Parts: sequence; structure tokens; C-alpha cells
Amino acid sequence: MSEFYPIVTVEPEWVLGGEDMGSKEKFWYRDTAGRNKNCLFKYSRRDTGEHWAEKIAAEVAACLGTLHAKVELAEFMGEQGSATESFADGLGVLAHGSATESFDHDDCVLIHGNELLAILISDYNPGKKFRQSAHTLDNILAALDCVFTNSKDAVRAIRLLAEYLVLDAVIGNTDRHHENWGLQLRKQGEKDGYISLAPSFDHASSLGRELRSERRDRLMAEDRVGRYAEKGHGGIYWSPDERRGPSPLELVRRAASTYLDLFRPALAKLNRLDEGSLRNIIDRVPSDWMSPSARKFALALMCYNLEQLRRLEP
Repeated sequence: MSEFYPIVTVEPEWVLGGEDMGSKEKFWYRDTAGRNKNCLFKYSRRDTGEHWAEKIAAEVAACLGTLHAKVELAEFMGEQGSATESFADGLGVLAHGSATESFDHDDCVLIHGNELLAILISDYNPGKKFRQSAHTLDNILAALDCVFTNSKDAVRAIRLLAEYLVLDAVIGNTDRHHENWGLQLRKQGEKDGYISLAPSFDHASSLGRELRSERRDRLMAEDRVGRYAEKGHGGIYWSPDERRGPSPLELVRRAASTYLDLFRPALAKLNRLDEGSLRNIIDRVPSDWMSPSARKFALALMCYNLEQLRRLEP
């Protein structure tokens, strides 16, 4: 068996400040003793596996060769806000979480999807994160096509987005809302004004991370893992008339049928995954960070999704 993933211990003196975007409690820090890079520590909410979901998702992306933000398992000893309990009898305890390395460098600015769509689409509400039915795949593709004036650059960006959506389908990521993708604009230097699609990031809402062990075990025993995968609702809509977005898996089914040339390269990358490689990724999570039930379910979920996606390969 491969060795466990390392655990980053975040020191209180590294903390830079909070992060307001999103609903989960988190803060930025800079590891002055090591890599000297800005990272975002995200607390794993009580009774969830958001920390290991982030890490496993990043490792699956790496296996696929999909551009993504680098993630490590992390722990922090220090005061948290009211949203998370971390103190018992007045003594701090180590809080589990994940550390995501910043890809937003000093010479770049990140433009989130909601900002882009608000500029390009009439009456688009950038503040409506959930049930934003105008956040459709067609609108996203149209926006990217408009931003990249060179047709080859537009196709390259859209194919990269297709890889993100295929990754979402493999891991069951239901949180690809309009603040969870974006563009990077270079502000200075030789490539002033150069635009690229930002790496895929924020994959905590995946792999059944919200389920209790009893629920996972019941789904496994009753052979309903596939039903769980199909019933999830993603953050990207197929039509603005839909009440809720399709599951990440169903979104790729429809997209591959309509935009096969754009999704074919992403689907071809699935041959890099199999049950063995997925099991190895999961098994590297330390034993006290992920329960046996969570491991079995995460593997079964990804195997089901992978089998379904392979049916779409041309």
C-alpha cells in the first residue's frame, strides 16, 4: 500500500485573514516556514467529510491530468468563529480541514463566473448563487466564446471546462455554481491582458461527504449508490426552464450528446482511471481521517459514475 497523504499543521502565526466568499468558514495563511505560498484553510464542518473530499477530488483530477488547485489535508490549532466548535473546557483542539494552494498570483486577477455572466447576459443576477437557472451550460459556453476572440483559444478553454465537468461527474460534485469557476486575467508583464480559464477548485461537495455511516451502509446494502448519484442536483442548469439543475453525471450525458467534439477529449481521459487507481487514491487518506464506511461508499460512487461515463465514449 502507498504511504498516507501528509498532513499540514497550520500555525496560528501564519494566518493572514478571513475569506468572505462562500458559505464555509475558512481563512488565508502563508506557510513562512515551508513553501512560502498563500493557502486557503477550510474547516470541515461537523459530521462531514469535506476535508477528505477536497483531497480525493484533487488527486482524481491529477490522475486525469485535469488542471486543478493543489490541495493537502490540514489541521489547525487556534480560535475559530462561532460557526465551528473547536474548544472544550477552554482548551483548543486540532481542527481538521483542507489547505488549497492559491493560484491567484500577484500579476493575475480572478474573474468569477457570476461576474462574467452578469456582464455578458442581460438581467443575470450575480448574487443569486443557488437555483440560478440562468447559469446554464449554453450561457457559460457562449460567454467563453465571447471572451476568447481567437476561436482556437475559445475551443481550448471550452474543452478545459469540459474536463472540469467530467471530473465533477466522476466524483459527484454538486457545487459547480457560478462562483466555483472563473477566468484569470494577467495584469502586467509580457502577457498583459492574457486570459485563461482558472484551474478547477472547490470540490468539497462530492463523494457523499454529507452522509452519515448508517445512511451510506444502507445505500450500499440496498444497491442504491447509483440512485444517489443520479438524484444529486448540480449547480449548472441545462435549461433556464428547469426547476433544478441535473446531476453532474446527467449534465455530462446531455453535453456529450450535444457537444461531442468538445467533450470527446475529456471523456478520452477516463481511460486513466480504474477501480484500482481510485482505491489507491482513497486508501492514502489516513485511517483516522476517513471511516471505512466513507471509503467504501466513495469508491462505489466513483466506480458507478465511471462506468456510466464510459458508455458515452465515442
